[in-house]
Amino acid sequence: QVQLVESGGGLVQPGGSLRLSCAASGSIFVINSMGWYRQAPGKQRELVAAITSDGRTNYAESVKGRFTIGRDNAKNTVYLQMNSLKPEDTAVYYCNVKRVLPALNSFGQGTQVTVSS
Repeated sequence: QVQLVESGGGLVQPGGSLRLSCAASGSIFVINSMGWYRQAPGKQRELVAAITSDGRTNYAESVKGRFTIGRDNAKNTVYLQMNSLKPEDTAVYYCNVKRVLPALNSFGQGTQVTVSS
């Protein structure tokens, strides 16, 4: 069992910044990938960004150049620095961890990000 605790969501004006954090605990073993998904009302959950244990990153096209994902392997923590936020970034953001062995694909409870003036 892996527990994920997210923090850092909130309300911000367009052009502003937020930083999300997610700490994993429990039966972690080796987490291969940590990342963030988001889900806006009426839309499917989508990948925002992910980072592997060796630092390889993957970003959605819509956030490239604005969001930066980082990871502290020693603390099993993943961060998402979000700059130049747009109203279309408004969504519930979910932390995600993936592991190959034993197999794991787990999501956190979600944190709301609202971009509005």
